[in-house]
Amino acid sequence: MNILSNLHVWLILGCLHVIHSQTLQDSCTSSNLQNLNAQILFDTSSLVCSHVWSSEGFVLRTAQAGPNLWSFVLSAPMMNSYVGMGFSPNGGMVGSTAIVGWVAGDGSATMKRYLLGGKTPSQVLVDQGNLQVMPNTSSIIYFSSRMYLAFQLITFQPSSRLVFAVGSSNNAAPYPPSYQLSIHRNQMVVEFNYDSGEGGEISPPYSDLKRAHGLLNAIGWGALIPIGAMIARYFKDDKSSWFYAHVFIQLSGFFTGLAGIITGIQLNSRIDVDVDKHKAIGLAVVTLGCLQIIGALMRPKEKSKSRKYWNWYHHNIGRILIILAAFNVFYGIYLANLESEWNITYGIFLGILVLVALSLELRLLDKEDDC
Repeated sequence: MNILSNLHVWLILGCLHVIHSQTLQDSCTSSNLQNLNAQILFDTSSLVCSHVWSSEGFVLRTAQAGPNLWSFVLSAPMMNSYVGMGFSPNGGMVGSTAIVGWVAGDGSATMKRYLLGGKTPSQVLVDQGNLQVMPNTSSIIYFSSRMYLAFQLITFQPSSRLVFAVGSSNNAAPYPPSYQLSIHRNQMVVEFNYDSGEGGEISPPYSDLKRAHGLLNAIGWGALIPIGAMIARYFKDDKSSWFYAHVFIQLSGFFTGLAGIITGIQLNSRIDVDVDKHKAIGLAVVTLGCLQIIGALMRPKEKSKSRKYWNWYHHNIGRILIILAAFNVFYGIYLANLESEWNITYGIFLGILVLVALSLELRLLDKEDDC
């Protein structure tokens, strides 16, 4: 029994070793390149290795092969999706030229050059860009559950700002004639030192300004304005204090949101992206906000005959503003390609706000019935 038990343990350990070896096939200390030299079409003996994206298992090997010639081998796990490496002029994805490779479901391997002209698939253009690839040196190899993109670039000095991306396994591989790429599942930008082979993650350009723009608008238009509207509707029993709270919160929301609009104008002047719809909705929101302030200054007395028309105007302009602002917050999150946590967080906030408003509305209806 002891022999059988020990044999069972050793079999389990052996299986675990096989699984472990299949998931750690390539690293800078243990390389598979010696098994691939016959398939890579240039010399790989002097390549400098770097774990450029550890969380996704990306390993990059580079070397200067001549006065104006650089060799690259990018290794990544096979994930039934494309793998891309872009050379960025400014640290951003937009404007980069990328080398992208994938293995289709039928086992055919493809490598293409793309110009990343924007953030939508239609703006990512195949066989375009400013990279000059050395003819007859490119190859894409899959070996031991990994994909290897090998290519050479004709350039005096490649960009040190490298953009890495991986596609979603839920989407089909690009196919002819368009070879259109789906939106990536994950990406990272690295500042790479070609001499040492070391790289560090860098933030996209103007990331602080983008974050400030998003937060200011979400807090101002997307949070404070709806809260101030709820105070005016549901807390009028609290004598005159509701009015001062309403005015204070609405003005705070307006000026916070206005600061967000100003940062958006600054951002738009510095980056070349197509956000015309987002800008148009933002302009509509700030215009409605200005109309609300003008309307408040022209508010008739409570017993005036025109007061009911003013109430209709003030209430409905406010409702339209809140709906447009909430939509534009979600749309801005989408345009910024932010993680789903942003959508979830703001969605939960709005959900709580709606539930509170419904409960207060029911309470208000009960009071009207009692009267």
